[in-house]
Amino acid sequence: MHRPQDPMTDDDRKTTHFGNETIPETDKAGRVHGVFTSVASRYDLMNDVMSGGVHRLWKDAMMDWLAPRNGQRLLDVAGGTGDIAFRFLARAPLAEAVVCDLTEPMLVEGRKRAEAERLADRLDWVVGDAMALPFEDATFDVYTISFGIRNVTRPEAALAEAFRVLRPGGRLMVLEFSQLPNPGLQWLYDRYSFNVIPAMGQVLAGDRESYQYLVESIRKFPNQETFADMIRGAGFGQVKVRNLTMGVAALHSGWKL
Repeated sequence: MHRPQDPMTDDDRKTTHFGNETIPETDKAGRVHGVFTSVASRYDLMNDVMSGGVHRLWKDAMMDWLAPRNGQRLLDVAGGTGDIAFRFLARAPLAEAVVCDLTEPMLVEGRKRAEAERLADRLDWVVGDAMALPFEDATFDVYTISFGIRNVTRPEAALAEAFRVLRPGGRLMVLEFSQLPNPGLQWLYDRYSFNVIPAMGQVLAGDRESYQYLVESIRKFPNQETFADMIRGAGFGQVKVRNLTMGVAALHSGWKL
């Protein structure tokens, strides 16, 4: 007598985290898409709430280290409303940029910004998955992802795709919320994050659940050293880390050598 075949595939059985929930890997992209569809019109406000407005300084620090140059082609993944691309093109007026995001409403909000119209000839907006980018091999000089990689189902797959689409000599830079090296400060930061940010999300955006997920996702993301090892594992060399605001966020840099 034959046993009925289990219709579940290996991919169905794999699990990942969605904040503090454990869910099938196959469900995460849809759940993340729902969060960012919900907050798209308030995304810049969300970043201000999550960071106390300091994200603007972090993004400027990212540009300082990146040192954009004319003639470069940037791919900004999970680029949302274009913050990084706009900064990059402001510093390199003869460069080009592509903003790629899984959530089309985020790109729609980006196109509404005044900078988008002025830069239309050098800036493209593309709906795409960080784990399966819709671009040819070796077509970009710089790959950035800012506050996005912790939302990717398999960050290793996103890093592999970053390596694939970069030209030899190309550079990866990741800006992400991270872990404070001091346990006492981390405890205080966690109390603020879990108690204040979701409540502010409810008051300012009418959306407590999305902000609760975003706070939880920060705590689930690997620490600086572990994530640097993941970048090396994707093939990047000269991997370096810079903490921002004592480690509340961190910049990771690597090169396709």
